[in-house]
Amino acid sequence: MDGGGLLVAGTTSDAGKSVVTAGICRWLWRNGVRVAPFKAQNMSNNSVVVAGPDGRGGEIGRAQAMQAAACGVAPDLRFNPVLLKPGSDRSSQVVLLGEAVDTVTAGNYRSIKPRLAEAAYAALAELRAEYDAVICEGAGSPAEINLRDGDFVNMGLATAADLPAVVVGDIDRGGVFAALHGTVALLSEADQARVAGFVINKFRGSRSILRPGLDMITKVTGRPVLGVLPYESDVQVDGEDSLAYGRLLGRPGPPHGTEWLRVAVIRLPRISNATDAEAIAAEPGVRVRITTEPADLLDADLVVLPGSKATVSDLAWLRATGLADAVVSHAGQGKPLLGICGGFQMLGRAIHDDVESGLGTVPGLGLLPVEVTFGRRKTVRQSRGYARRTPVTGYEIRHGYVSGDDAPQPFLTYADGRPEGAVAATVSGTHWHGAFESDEFRRLFLTTAARQAGRTGWRPAPGTSFHGVREKALDLLGDLIEEHLDTAALWRLIENGAPAGLPVLPPGAP
Repeated sequence: MDGGGLLVAGTTSDAGKSVVTAGICRWLWRNGVRVAPFKAQNMSNNSVVVAGPDGRGGEIGRAQAMQAAACGVAPDLRFNPVLLKPGSDRSSQVVLLGEAVDTVTAGNYRSIKPRLAEAAYAALAELRAEYDAVICEGAGSPAEINLRDGDFVNMGLATAADLPAVVVGDIDRGGVFAALHGTVALLSEADQARVAGFVINKFRGSRSILRPGLDMITKVTGRPVLGVLPYESDVQVDGEDSLAYGRLLGRPGPPHGTEWLRVAVIRLPRISNATDAEAIAAEPGVRVRITTEPADLLDADLVVLPGSKATVSDLAWLRATGLADAVVSHAGQGKPLLGICGGFQMLGRAIHDDVESGLGTVPGLGLLPVEVTFGRRKTVRQSRGYARRTPVTGYEIRHGYVSGDDAPQPFLTYADGRPEGAVAATVSGTHWHGAFESDEFRRLFLTTAARQAGRTGWRPAPGTSFHGVREKALDLLGDLIEEHLDTAALWRLIENGAPAGLPVLPPGAP
């Protein structure tokens, strides 16, 4: 018999589907349920490398890796069978069960959609045969009625897999009751029959003030509000999209020493795996600002150029906005500068790209003695190595590789002794994502950066664990679900599906 299941849909993007899914997963896992997360199709440049059944690395959305941690299981390619990685406003790379298989535009995406849907349905069926419950996250809103035909992520998935659905609304945005009602009312009669309740997210204030709205939305829709989750600023988990970040990342703890370390991370238009900054922000006394303003680099101690899905295009944007000049000026003052993956490639002398942008040779910022060539074969792998005898783990997702005859001072060393990345004075670059999740290495790097920036009063906090910080956030999500949602009703939905006889709201989709 297949395990139970639930679709967590939302009134909008960033309504809280990812964190509610993670919270339900953690609540179930803590109650002894063998649970797995699932997102049929994710559109995100924040991905992580996991091992496939053949031992090779493959990509899934970072949010699904976070949800896997909430379930107490290792990430699995089936948790996110289809990943779309936007390379421009008009095209995306298609990653199917971990492997890049195509590049599509809005025009030709429909031609491969049946193949993607079939793979997603098969992956979910396998997971439901192996787990007691699978908690599925939708995408965007199920009421995007122009996309219902061929949908396999929201109500199309619920129909194919016979799943009940709950709809999450973000009250912090305003208009949550209209959004909840309108979401249901725009669905077809068959789809409405699967929507069994609502969750209101990010509520601030007295619950008594909200009560009339809760009563009315239940009365006019015939569906209960299963709970109201409070706004919780301590919930810091991996995001799908850098746009979800505010200007200040996380809630930095007080410094262990006498000074703060100020970090500026440049938000590139096609920023990729910006979650690297979250590990840096986990360190007490480190203030990480996500920015597009050259002025924010003036008082930064450390500047970070993150990964990019469109390296050459983002480098041109960097120059056009004045940020490139600010980066060069920062390095010229002897302050630390770090480039990660695409950011590392921008720091070299030249980029030879006939693959991603097709623009051939483009001059880099000239701050590291390397040249980068883009190969057609994509490197996707988990990596292990050292930094001055300190163990480091990470993962690589890239087309670019260091070419030419230069032998720069390496930033890291692979376990087999090969050099990785480059260092020149206070400028560093690496192709590894996730390296700063290695606690000892993160402290080593930040200590060096603080010294280079003249922040002699900054000290690392020796007990900080990135894994521990993430586990604390996931436990907090589980606590919120257990304390503020009707978990008995939630479990009935997971086990038995949507109740019969839910009313149809007009007008309903054809």
